[in-house]
Amino acid sequence: MIQIKRRAELEVMAEAARVNREAMDAVAAAVGVGVTTRELNAIAEDAIVSRGGRPAFKGYGGGHGTPPYPGTLCTSVNEVVVHGIPDDRRLADGDIVSVDIGTFYRGFAADLARTFPIGEVPEEARRLIATTEASLVAGIEAAQVGHRLGDVSAAIQAVVEAEGFWVVREFVGHGIGRAFHEDPEVPNYGRAGTGPVLRPGLVLAIEPMVSTRSTRVVVGDDGWAASTADGSLAAHVEHTVAVTEDGPWVLTARTDRATAVAAAPRR
Repeated sequence: MIQIKRRAELEVMAEAARVNREAMDAVAAAVGVGVTTRELNAIAEDAIVSRGGRPAFKGYGGGHGTPPYPGTLCTSVNEVVVHGIPDDRRLADGDIVSVDIGTFYRGFAADLARTFPIGEVPEEARRLIATTEASLVAGIEAAQVGHRLGDVSAAIQAVVEAEGFWVVREFVGHGIGRAFHEDPEVPNYGRAGTGPVLRPGLVLAIEPMVSTRSTRVVVGDDGWAASTADGSLAAHVEHTVAVTEDGPWVLTARTDRATAVAAAPRR
């Protein structure tokens, strides 16, 4: 069931998003050659907890032989698409790493992801990150009252495929609010003019996941890290976005303008 938020609830979600964004800012200031993803995880957890929030990922899920997720961050390096567990691996020159952060604050959730180039990366990797970011902007701009969910999905897909890259189909975005994952699912591919009508107060975690080549995705032995089967590079970016009568409100951005995503600093 799709949950519609009142304006007062959106204001609280904006506070949760601010905590999440400030945690990402702390990670962005620290990420670089020689840093471990476990160190980034500790930085993010301290930033969230010190602001009165609770890491949304830590302890999430589990069952059927898979342990609950152990980290505050998902840190997915190179061919890992999503759900990479922070560890003692040191980021190396030429790597790319996607960092995904989820936060609960005052009963509401926020979700945010960025992909960082580490040191000097190949041109293809830079194009992949830039295209994934541009597809997110397109998806956000399509999140208008009266549009349909398929308009968001189609906008993302069009940007990705125009650059010769591949939308990962095994994972999707989602609604978000009092629960971290709510209806509806938000695929990053689809047909415009289809799906539920977007209404004021709907909040979506829009999160393109893109690889350099068409490939299937496989989950590792830890039960979490999902990687491209052929080792293709993958990127992941995300914002928490509220649909409003005044246009999309990007809760996890420093401004409510979708174009702020394109202007985000890159390392």
